[in-house]
Amino acid sequence: MDPKHPVRKAIIPVAGNGTRFLPATKAMPKEMLTIVDRPVVQYAVDEAIEAGIEHIVFVTSRNKSAIEDHFDDTPELISSLHRAGKTKQVSELERLLPPAGSISFTRQQAPLGLGHAVWCARDLIGNEPFALLLPDMVCHGLRGCMAGLMELYDEVGGNIVAVEECAPEETSKYGIIGRGAPVRHGFGVTKMVEKPHPSEAPSNFYLNGRYILQPEIFDILARQERGAGNEIQLTDGMLRLSQTQAFHAQAYSGKTFDCGSKQGFIEANVAFALARADIGGLVYDSIRSLVLSHEAQMTAA
Repeated sequence: MDPKHPVRKAIIPVAGNGTRFLPATKAMPKEMLTIVDRPVVQYAVDEAIEAGIEHIVFVTSRNKSAIEDHFDDTPELISSLHRAGKTKQVSELERLLPPAGSISFTRQQAPLGLGHAVWCARDLIGNEPFALLLPDMVCHGLRGCMAGLMELYDEVGGNIVAVEECAPEETSKYGIIGRGAPVRHGFGVTKMVEKPHPSEAPSNFYLNGRYILQPEIFDILARQERGAGNEIQLTDGMLRLSQTQAFHAQAYSGKTFDCGSKQGFIEANVAFALARADIGGLVYDSIRSLVLSHEAQMTAA
């Protein structure tokens, strides 16, 4: 396969149950929780489109119909907004509506891990390289993370991963890579280790949930034995793929928030709100007041 075959499609897995956010996710997909005024999954879609992705494949599960509805047309709502003269909201909704036929949905019937979720999209992706965006990992910067990966892919082809630096003592929380020879927009990957002890970590660069992978990963995942958590792990599949294909990495210049955790979700809301011209100043004043009040209470205690 031509290593520079264009990346036209992306997989966004949204089949998780969101148990860490119960009871909020009892009747609503965790991907529909909002960061300021957009659902978490919208940020991944926007990032993919910014990077030039033409078709997005969602891997869903039961009780995820709200995601499908979010990316569908809503003529009744549009008509109501027009009658109310809310043209700004109409323009925003129309801008976010994907072109017809540019989104597909497939089901992961059992929670067998990220590797299995990716494999479930195999027929919709076909024999093409593809982007993979984990929606819980929300990128915040001057531009999306995937756009940078596309630049590196255009340079070297093969398989691409995005990384960020963590504190050296925190490597046991992440998938860590080994740093190889530099290229113009990144560097080679010499190894991938899942949650290594700091004394055994090859670097402090961790995988942040953005990938470009070659389609050979599907055959590997089809035969992949279950790993950690009795699930089919994507990292295990990438390790096997790396034995025959090159991997490169790019360090993301922004910051990624893990919105699968409560702390990361709250941090993302604060960061995105502060960056907004319309509410940033008000949010800053409110947060500063709350922090000062909290510090005063802690001192008094």
